Amino acid sequence: MTDENYIGITTGTVATACSLAAIDAILDSSDIACVKVETPKTTLDIIIDECKLLSPFKAYAVAHKNPYNDPDVTVDLAIVSTVELIDKTDENSDIIITGGEGVGKVTKPGLQIPVGDYAINPVPRKMIVKNLEDKVPEGKVAKVTISIPEGREIAKKTMNPKLGIIDGISILGTTGIARSMSSEAYKNSIVTQIDVALASDVGELVFVPGNIGEKLALKCLGVDKEQIIQTGNYVGFMFEEAKKRGIDEFIYFGHIGKLIKVAGGLFNTKHAVADGRREIMVAHAAISGVDKVHLQRLYDSKTTDDMMSILNEINRSTEVSNSIASAIAERCMQRFELDLNVILVDMEGNYLNDNFKK
Repeated sequence: MTDENYIGITTGTVATACSLAAIDAILDSSDIACVKVETPKTTLDIIIDECKLLSPFKAYAVAHKNPYNDPDVTVDLAIVSTVELIDKTDENSDIIITGGEGVGKVTKPGLQIPVGDYAINPVPRKMIVKNLEDKVPEGKVAKVTISIPEGREIAKKTMNPKLGIIDGISILGTTGIARSMSSEAYKNSIVTQIDVALASDVGELVFVPGNIGEKLALKCLGVDKEQIIQTGNYVGFMFEEAKKRGIDEFIYFGHIGKLIKVAGGLFNTKHAVADGRREIMVAHAAISGVDKVHLQRLYDSKTTDDMMSILNEINRSTEVSNSIASAIAERCMQRFELDLNVILVDMEGNYLNDNFKK
């Protein structure tokens, strides 16, 4: 069964649906239960949870981002659009789009939206305009205000604070449709870290696997948060995007249990995609002269931390870690022409290799 069977809608589609329902309520003086939204890919029927006329020229509508098979923090989130028809002046566009409570504001350059504006991305803005433009009466302007009551709290679970988007979430979407486990959407979100860092002209970049790597890097390297880029499992994608943007060298820092996979040429580090940690560890231990008995113990171990404990027993942990770090750097040079300073650590942030640039 393909992910076509598990589709949802983006926050941009919900915001558009609510905007459409609100303007229809003004024009028809009635509540709207369902609307047809034209997205870049198709036309969707979207159910409206609540729609209310506030005055002859103002209405609001509420809808939820329906659940689908994806670990998305915005699933079931209520999105509100308030539409008000105001008199047009020479300076006005036919449709003005702004944000309200729970929609984040951009504070750093490098994003698709300029600093100081609400984080409503270009495609959702275009969708709102396209769906509403033919409905705006002559001589009037539709002022559309998108708000998300739970947006401030939900934003803490997203990458927005790291990207400099404050006080809420973003209104996103490139097709209007959210697909189950959409790697494209996730990649689009994490690569933005690089653009923000470059636009802010920060110092040397530090790429880490995730939140644990970031905390350890802040603790051990004395760098600023703005210098840290999280790759998630998409190491190869992030390194390739860095190279495209003219970044030729940086620190690659993190727990050996994640970074070791790259030594084996595994640039998607998700466990379900590929593992190979024990095989890689055994290979480098063998290269470093570890005897067969201990190689077998390494192979039988469940975690890299257990493996490092065994190597510590026989005083080979640094030698093997150096070999793994060198292999990671070599793989990245071969594939991306990147000069990486690889630093492997344990969960406490203790350095495991010593062949990095100090």
